[in-house]
Amino acid sequence: MNDIHFNRRTLLAVTACAAASVAAPALWAQPRLEKTKIAIAVGGKAAFYNLPLTIAEQLGYFKAEGLEVDISDFAGGSQALAAVEGGSADVVSGAYEHTITLQTRGQSFQAFVLQGRAPAIAIGISVKAMPHYKTIADLKGKRIGISALDSSTQRVVQLILSRAGLKADDVNYVGVGTAAGALTAFRTGQIDALSTVDPVLTMLEQKGEIRIITDTRTLKGTAEVFGGVMPAGCLYAPLDFVKKCPNTVQALTNAMVHSLKWLQTAGPSDIIRVVPEAYFLRDRALYLAAFNKVREAISPDGLIPVEGPQTAARALARFDPTVKLSNSDLAKTYTNVFAIKAKERFNA
Repeated sequence: MNDIHFNRRTLLAVTACAAASVAAPALWAQPRLEKTKIAIAVGGKAAFYNLPLTIAEQLGYFKAEGLEVDISDFAGGSQALAAVEGGSADVVSGAYEHTITLQTRGQSFQAFVLQGRAPAIAIGISVKAMPHYKTIADLKGKRIGISALDSSTQRVVQLILSRAGLKADDVNYVGVGTAAGALTAFRTGQIDALSTVDPVLTMLEQKGEIRIITDTRTLKGTAEVFGGVMPAGCLYAPLDFVKKCPNTVQALTNAMVHSLKWLQTAGPSDIIRVVPEAYFLRDRALYLAAFNKVREAISPDGLIPVEGPQTAARALARFDPTVKLSNSDLAKTYTNVFAIKAKERFNA
């Protein structure tokens, strides 16, 4: 039944693309877009993980490409993916590794522009709840906050546990989102540890409430955890959508790479001017401090490193028996064709 649903959804999306190609007006010096109205599902829009998406939206880069983009925010990446699988969205803004796990289920999704070249996820224990913490083994039986079940925040926990000889179900996972909900759950004792992204991490660090035990906010920290370059946030969609609507995908990629280029030179005043006030968690200085911590994790050009998919697959295979490196066709899970064109256009 799921396969029938998936094929029917894909058929509808492809039909919409074909219909839109007739009606969409020709854009200046650009190929005609197959589809101009695009729905993007994102897990934790206010998190730095998805900052390039927000910048592209706020600065009008999608509109400049002839796109009318509607962004729906969910608690975690797995829920954003479910929106695309269910047909209510066209594209996911989320973790690259989902394309690999989807392949094991017989579903073909493809990432086409990278937002983060490091996951920028950290795991920290509550200083109050676990004052005597010494090793990863101490997490056994504890409640760990994650954005949502089957999200990248949960997968980082599972990877760390596996390396310490623990099983994925040796801890209790609690979905708390990535913003105010995560803060509240942590501070009220609903969870003992937290796997999340900034700016929440930096706020808890500055208040001395959390002790970071695993950190992938830098390239060095990412290499230590994953053993290599680990592609993170990206835009990905059903492979049929990418094939049938290449001009639309190129327009989306152009907007994102334009955003990434802007972020490479953006100063504090630029960030404060563009990012919505609600994202600051009532503390602009803290938000900027968090931005400086994750800046290195932001992709400079939208290209997925060729060794990145292999790193992601190896990490998943450690705790997910359905992921087998010998059976994975990683070349189908991503493409750099669109990002290369966008990079040339914007000199990114």
